[in-house]
Amino acid sequence: MTRLIADISMSLDGYVAGPNATLEEPLGEGGERLHEWIFKLESWRAPHGLEGGEINANDEVVAETLRATGAVIMGRRMFSGGSGPWETDPNSRGWWGDNPPFGVPVFVLTHHSRDPLPLEGTTFTFVTDGIEPALDQARAVAGDKDVFIGGGASVVQQYLNAGHLDELQVHVAPMLLGSGVRLLDGLDPTIRLEGTRVISSPDVTHLRYQVVR
Repeated sequence: MTRLIADISMSLDGYVAGPNATLEEPLGEGGERLHEWIFKLESWRAPHGLEGGEINANDEVVAETLRATGAVIMGRRMFSGGSGPWETDPNSRGWWGDNPPFGVPVFVLTHHSRDPLPLEGTTFTFVTDGIEPALDQARAVAGDKDVFIGGGASVVQQYLNAGHLDELQVHVAPMLLGSGVRLLDGLDPTIRLEGTRVISSPDVTHLRYQVVR
């Protein structure tokens, strides 16, 4: 069966975004530093239309994830940074322009309905009736690949608390944010995770956990 996997970068003190997010700083103050390790990798640069990049153990972790991805689920703030009616959202087409880097269908959890948004290589479908319908739709199009949660923390927490998450992959950046959005807040303390892999480098440590049923 298609697995549901959360894949997200986190600071050493547990934050996946900094405080005071804005359109200019969608990851909050200092939050972009969480992803500095990935920006220089060939596997990240190619889908973003950029040439070159490093090929190393970190690159293979990202390439492995991309090969396994058949669909993506994300929250409204991950898509645009907005929260109200789409008509008032200044970023209603998302962060990525007309050529988003996903290459697979993306399902956006939102409280405000709108028609699907087809862009080059990706169609964004906006789901208003909850996390289970979004997962059902994502699995229906993922084929024999997996469904990945692209963020943010609240979406990961909802699926983990509901018992739907199969695997959690956290990329721990060697930095402190001090405040912002924490990944592991508000979780059921009976949830059990089993470590299955650790890959370390000076730039980032990749931790993979299986959710124990």
